[in-house]
Amino acid sequence: MFDVKKVELEWGGKTLTLETGRIARQADGAVLATYGETVVLCAVTAAKSVREGQDFFPLTVHYQEKFSSAGRIPGGFFKRERGATEKETLTSRLIDRPVRPLFPEGFYNEINVIAQVMSYDGETEPDIVAMIAASAALTISGVPFMGPISGCRVGFIDGEYVLNPKQETALEEGRLDLVVAATHDAVMMVESEAKELTEEEMLGAVMFAHDENKKVIDAIIKLAEQAAKEPWQIDMSDDQSAMKEELRGIVGDDIAAAYKLTDKSARSDALNAARAKAKEHYAEADGQTQMTAGKLVKKLEAEIVRGAILKDGQRIDGRKLDQVRPIEAMAGFLPRTHGSALFTRGETQAICTTTLGTKESEQMIDGLDGLSYQNFMLHYNFPPYSVGEVGRFGAPGRREVGHGKLAWRALHPVLPDNEEFPYTIRILSDITESNGSSSMATVCGGCLAMMDAGVPIQRPVSGIAMGLILEGEDFAVLSDILGDEDHLGDMDFKVAGSEAGITSLQMDIKIAGITREIMEKALEQAKAGRAHILGEMTKALGTARTELSAHAPRIETMQIDKAKIRDVIGTGGKVIREIVAETGAKVDIDDEGVIKISSSDLDQIEAAKKWIEGIVEEAEVGKIYTGKVVNIVDFGAFVNFMGGKDGLVHVSEMKNERVEKPTDVVSEGQEVKVKVLEIDNRGKVRLSMRVVDQETGEELEDTRPPREKREGGRGGDRRSPRGDRGGRSGGRDRDRGPRRDRDDRGGNKGDDGGDPDHMPAFLKED
Repeated sequence: MFDVKKVELEWGGKTLTLETGRIARQADGAVLATYGETVVLCAVTAAKSVREGQDFFPLTVHYQEKFSSAGRIPGGFFKRERGATEKETLTSRLIDRPVRPLFPEGFYNEINVIAQVMSYDGETEPDIVAMIAASAALTISGVPFMGPISGCRVGFIDGEYVLNPKQETALEEGRLDLVVAATHDAVMMVESEAKELTEEEMLGAVMFAHDENKKVIDAIIKLAEQAAKEPWQIDMSDDQSAMKEELRGIVGDDIAAAYKLTDKSARSDALNAARAKAKEHYAEADGQTQMTAGKLVKKLEAEIVRGAILKDGQRIDGRKLDQVRPIEAMAGFLPRTHGSALFTRGETQAICTTTLGTKESEQMIDGLDGLSYQNFMLHYNFPPYSVGEVGRFGAPGRREVGHGKLAWRALHPVLPDNEEFPYTIRILSDITESNGSSSMATVCGGCLAMMDAGVPIQRPVSGIAMGLILEGEDFAVLSDILGDEDHLGDMDFKVAGSEAGITSLQMDIKIAGITREIMEKALEQAKAGRAHILGEMTKALGTARTELSAHAPRIETMQIDKAKIRDVIGTGGKVIREIVAETGAKVDIDDEGVIKISSSDLDQIEAAKKWIEGIVEEAEVGKIYTGKVVNIVDFGAFVNFMGGKDGLVHVSEMKNERVEKPTDVVSEGQEVKVKVLEIDNRGKVRLSMRVVDQETGEELEDTRPPREKREGGRGGDRRSPRGDRGGRSGGRDRDRGPRRDRDDRGGNKGDDGGDPDHMPAFLKED
């Protein structure tokens, strides 16, 4: 029934299996990829004809993680996979970016690539498996795909490159999380986060990945030799050279003049005028001819710009190849934010703000590995007015998610440890102008905003976007590319890092790969550009501010014995809720006994801290404390003197003279100063007020005669230890019942309400 074709490869210590012919047989190409016990199914379908009027390549890649693959049920109300998560969106882009350039120019048939995680072993990352499955499915589908490609992850642990580590392990135990996609001959895509690697270390990692990818590419070719469908016959032979030369004569000079204008708006107007002139020339032609003319005008623009750069070193705005546009940076741009910055580089501008929050503000992520929490977020917004256009303004799309994650990766490696700076950090980047890399402007502005907020980052980070013009053997690497240089060039190469090394590298190309020589040149030129940008940023703010904004919450951390956690929380959270309600501070406690107390009011933090210290601290005999009367009984008063601890001040220990009733001396809620006289083996505490000056808190000399002191410990003048209530029936008044039900707090913390069976040992008669 099934004509199964399969290839296997030992790769990175695990078996990689690619299988086709069993699953999704109606798709143009379907591959079940298994690596370890992670299984991804990828199916490719392609439209057999082009939609009328189609003038671009409609490739869509969808990556989906099924919770059943990890034996989990999704969270939320609907309990099913719904809209794409951030990770699914980023992985879809990860597959799309190296695949898209490998289709022939002018191929406009719609192609749909769907990769679904069917099984996840908790160790093998499914994004790499999905990329390999997509490449194999496209290769055997028959569509004009000039692959195959392969992808792999590389770590840098203890000075050695490691193939396909788990993503968390790559940065917890090492210094690099790098994903590289490549054909057999050249690198196509790079995505990474690094802990300040040198250019040599980063380049070595890319080349290591390329060598490993070749092994998988050979396996995909073997599968294709067994199972590939007949290749599509695509007629791409339409000779348009005559029409192109005709257009060169009509608008060639106009385009060349437009690209000599340094102002983006003026240049855009001049180019639109040239395009309109070309369109008018073919106004009487059919729709297909008009569409072809529009494409050829864009090709003329690319030829003119690229030729000027390669031959004369002349860029659109007149800069040298390695020159960065003018930069102006401002820190503390907005008055009420916790931290803010305005970063402008040429005609690219970003307003970045930093907001500090507590643990409860962390981002909860429900993924295949279970629930996790993230205390650093970076959100990027790209409104249409930033490029002078009218367009959709709403929820972020794939591009916004991708650009935000790139900036996140660039800044994440220099953040302080959570123990040093226990805040949740959110950076918001609003792009207000764009002509060139706004993601790198986000890196620079986001770094300044964090420093303005007082985040003690290890070192400032800057970022730069590099471009490439490649014609045959000739190439030119451009620093700080404009938007037009990005569109008309062959590479978008973004590098971010500190003075100590690279923190993030991303590369996308529009040609069939680049060589080691080109990458080496781009990294070297980017290093000089990053250093220049860091110098300009330092003029605005060189180091992180030492004080937080007055509007930011303060957080203090304290460590308690794990055995005391339940005392701080209380039954059903009663105690911790009371602390929060009374002090106004937020209190978070983890399973290790780490307590974080937060508030914008330092007095509230101090009050909560003292309360907790009182709960966990052990009372000391002979020490003087300040407490509050929480319950009055006939034989004395119970005083809360250490957070959750109560002790008894017997009526005989209230004053040096005879006291008829405790209420003659104290009232509930009154603040008193007490000395600890005794702690019995059950933890019951006996207190004294009479040996402490109630005004100053100083200890007084005990002037009571020895006999009185001895008898006072048992009731002073030999009264019943349960109070002066006419004999020994004082604590057993059955008509009134035990006192414990008069005040829950007293009963819960040591007040046995006068019941002699529960009386503290030191109050019972011999």
